[in-house]
Amino acid sequence: MSLFLARGFRHMGGMRTDTAAFLEMAERAIDAFPAPFRAAAAGVLLRVEDWPPEDLLAEMGIDDPLELTGLYDGVPMTGKSVSDPQAFPDTVWLFREPILAEWRERGDVTLEALVAHVTVHEFAHHFGWSDDDIAMVDRWWE
Repeated sequence: MSLFLARGFRHMGGMRTDTAAFLEMAERAIDAFPAPFRAAAAGVLLRVEDWPPEDLLAEMGIDDPLELTGLYDGVPMTGKSVSDPQAFPDTVWLFREPILAEWRERGDVTLEALVAHVTVHEFAHHFGWSDDDIAMVDRWWE
């Protein structure tokens, strides 16, 4: 498959894979949340970047940037307190290039499904779920 730039958008096999397309896919995933979760997600900032920042990778002890497809940065709802307001908004980060690399490598899932999976996973952390909690209901790797 060739990756090329046309009219400001990145395409792969005729499909948009630019930052705006990722944001649209993630927003569709959030729109599909059950109403209480959708409402709780409304205050979370959603960011799509090509790559995870190098300082973040170093802080997390990750050598290969392809290993980080998304990140929740904030205080989970289960740990929030009105007496301890946050200085910054909760943020879900999606890292486009690592997601694209996983999608190409897997070959058994649509890009939209993979973006939705990463989005749901990161928002689950916002709702207070641990990776182990998420793995109990989402056996994605199988």
